[in-house]
Amino acid sequence: MQEKYMSEAIKEAEKAFELDEVPIGAIIVKDDKIIARAYNMKNSLNNVLKHAEIIAIEKAQKKLGNWRLNGCELYVTLEPCPMCASAIQQSRIEKIYCGLENSDVENHKIINMIFRKNKTNNKVVYIKGIYKEKIGELMRKFFEKKR
Repeated sequence: MQEKYMSEAIKEAEKAFELDEVPIGAIIVKDDKIIARAYNMKNSLNNVLKHAEIIAIEKAQKKLGNWRLNGCELYVTLEPCPMCASAIQQSRIEKIYCGLENSDVENHKIINMIFRKNKTNNKVVYIKGIYKEKIGELMRKFFEKKR
């Protein structure tokens, strides 16, 4: 199942690529059904908050009529930034499947701090490396195009 849903997140990332956005895609799954899809739209919407993960969270919350996304899983093509990681943790998403890790060491430290168990929230299950080669190739093509 992980590969099936990550393939859907990659499709979203490809949409971002076509719009000249950083190719990051995200989907949210609940009860084995996709309830939200999104891709980066920061440049298209001229809004720094419009990362794929944030848009997907907004759509899932609207669909469920609740800000708490208990029982939901997030599939995202690139490791979340600290802003997105905090939103993921705050929204109570229980599992994250990530394709490609971010190369920024500081980012890893912050992500681990956000996702570890604390007094108010359970630890987020975080699984990395699904289709990382395919996602890495998409990212490489995007940044080569920018040079």
